[in-house]
Amino acid sequence: MSFKPVTVGVIGLGRFGRLHSLTASGLAEARLTALVSRRQSSLDALAKELPGVPGWTDLDQAVKEADAEAWIVACSTASHVTVTRKLLAAGKIVLLEKPVAETLAEAESLAPLVRADSSNLMLGHIALFNSEFQQLREEVARRGSVSFIDAVRHRPASIVTQFAGENPLVATMVHDLYMTQALVRQAEPNHFAARYHRTQSGAIDLATAQLTWPEGTVASLTSSYLTPSGMAPRGFDRMEVFGDGWAARIEPNPRPMEVWDNAASWPLALEIRAGASGATGMMAEEQRAFYRVVRGSQPVPRGATYADALQVQRWLSRLEAAAER
Repeated sequence: MSFKPVTVGVIGLGRFGRLHSLTASGLAEARLTALVSRRQSSLDALAKELPGVPGWTDLDQAVKEADAEAWIVACSTASHVTVTRKLLAAGKIVLLEKPVAETLAEAESLAPLVRADSSNLMLGHIALFNSEFQQLREEVARRGSVSFIDAVRHRPASIVTQFAGENPLVATMVHDLYMTQALVRQAEPNHFAARYHRTQSGAIDLATAQLTWPEGTVASLTSSYLTPSGMAPRGFDRMEVFGDGWAARIEPNPRPMEVWDNAASWPLALEIRAGASGATGMMAEEQRAFYRVVRGSQPVPRGATYADALQVQRWLSRLEAAAER
């Protein structure tokens, strides 16, 4: 079936915005036509890797002038709602990186602009497109109900000082909440509990959460900024799922490739490859799904709709409140 490439722009050129840009440029399903950043220096730096792609520092001007029918929003969470509101009001289709917003009220404010089927707003829950997790979802669907989910997501201790005020519950555990939501098929928990550990300066470096469902499923989630510099630069992730007479484990980060010289390195810390040879991995699959949504050849994947995002945002709000008690 023929597929007309989607003209797409990327807003926000930090680490993930750069990867989104390189991925879009490496996919046959897309034509990268716009880059937007608050700083000209960010546009200049990416221009070395993506020569010829127009760039703007003014969002309104970019939306008006750029040849982009769809947009990927990868700027700071604080700007998500403002940027996405402008794009949706302009009739664009948006892939919005998680989470929707810093607060539930902000996230809910987009509702009047989002179509009932969420076909103009897909959430960028990248972990849902990881190949190991997709296989795990199939195993759960085939084998039946889940008794226990145990997920850990540890990141470098240096984040505490590099990104002061960043809460691992909101910034990293959110991935496992989306994955858990998918495994329990969007069922609503009936119990929430959470705890924080703080450094001597009061910064949160560890968050634990427990969720239970009426039918008996229990989930235990842990996210931290605790791994030392000698470990993989993106820390490590693990998820275990137990059912009736079966269990499964995935360890998607870091990928099993290691390289040594004077120290160990993990060149595939995440299942993302984007460059001159093309794009593969979970970001590529997420974008491919988005471009099919734009072309109307598939609905927004389950777990990536606006309604799914609001459900997880509500879970985050309840866990944050529980942790502060």
